[in-house]
Amino acid sequence: AVPRTRILATGGASHNKKILQVLSDVFNAPVFTIDTANSACLGSAYRAIHGLVAARNVSLADVVKLAPEPKLAVTPTPGAEELYRPLLKRYAELEQKVIYNPASSC
Repeated sequence: AVPRTRILATGGASHNKKILQVLSDVFNAPVFTIDTANSACLGSAYRAIHGLVAARNVSLADVVKLAPEPKLAVTPTPGAEELYRPLLKRYAELEQKVIYNPASSC
């Protein structure tokens, strides 16, 4: 099962509401965007900073406190979870099969 979370979409596809809606429906989570140029690069920079300060028990949440506030773009379509939940479960099973036995066929 996918834990309760939110999705932060960046890059060119983050401007396409239909793509964002599919993400939201499949993962049953709201999708947020950041109105910042090169937001994917910004995320990588925050991860790099976190890597530098992680030894001092600084959390990623603390590192990104000054990041631009994400804006809600879309929320899951009611009822979509019932359609996608079994598919996500099957996908996870197949993924584990490939990871732990790459020579096997799915």
